[in-house]
Amino acid sequence: MSRIFSGIQPSGELHIGNYLGAVKNWVALQDQFETFICVVNYHAITVPYAPDELRTRTREMATGLLAAGIDPSRATLFVQSQVPEHTELAWVFNTLTPLGELERQTQFKDKAGRQEQIMAGLLNYPVLQAADILLYRADLVPVGEDQIQHLELSRVVARNWNARFSSDAPYFPEPQPRLTPMRRIVGLDGQAKMSKSIGNTIGLTESPDSIWDKLRPAVTDPARQKKTDAGDPEKCPVIYQLHRAFSPADTVAEVESNCRGAKWGCIECKKSLHTNLIADLAPIRERAAALAANPAEVDALLDAGASKARVVARQTMHEVKARMGLPEAQ
Repeated sequence: MSRIFSGIQPSGELHIGNYLGAVKNWVALQDQFETFICVVNYHAITVPYAPDELRTRTREMATGLLAAGIDPSRATLFVQSQVPEHTELAWVFNTLTPLGELERQTQFKDKAGRQEQIMAGLLNYPVLQAADILLYRADLVPVGEDQIQHLELSRVVARNWNARFSSDAPYFPEPQPRLTPMRRIVGLDGQAKMSKSIGNTIGLTESPDSIWDKLRPAVTDPARQKKTDAGDPEKCPVIYQLHRAFSPADTVAEVESNCRGAKWGCIECKKSLHTNLIADLAPIRERAAALAANPAEVDALLDAGASKARVVARQTMHEVKARMGLPEAQ
């Protein structure tokens, strides 16, 4: 069975952008592949943070993943900092990664341009990401389009290490992307990608009333200034996209017909979406509430996942050190 690896930063509560763009796909893939899902908290400390808040967000993210359908009996779910081999392998890869490769990374250039002082961790972020993936010798990485460049660096890192230390039979695979079906989820503002930092998201566990308060003013087709104006659902960047994700096919067809024919206004379209969205998220909200009421259970599941991950990670580092001439502790 091929192996996949995916990581997600502990931003706290999952939102529907995370769910549609990544997590829903992971849930489907865990029956097809040997699956490793990691809450990458080392990546989260490349920006200022409060320790207590990071601990809380880490558990909340794990709770959301479990509630959304990640099954510890079918996938290995764990927290990055509980497996020290991640940072150990990242240092090894730092010694083989050209500086120019890191400085060319689009995300580094974007983030560095917004900071007064650039920390080395921001530059080396993709090297740690390569270590995350290659530590488990993953064949496939489910990613969105914005992560393809980082994944390409992971292949460069694997290629560089193999050329030096495993040229006869490459030890590390060059991981391939598996693009998620929904590649970019537009936020409620209709402009930027759905992001908690921007505030244009809907949380998976938000109440129905809170979700309606966000849907009601969400951007729609600008051509529909009044109910009698015909619209084009393809130009409705938020609501129609979410209908296709959460509503039955017959409802999506009705939405398209009613929009193009001005048979109902945008508020009726949003009410229909609200009904279907709430129905789809209800089981997730119920599971999340049960897990949140028992944090010890979540911690125990994460500990068990970390134990499983360490078995694979230690074997990888044993092989890496043996090939590189690095003695291990006895």
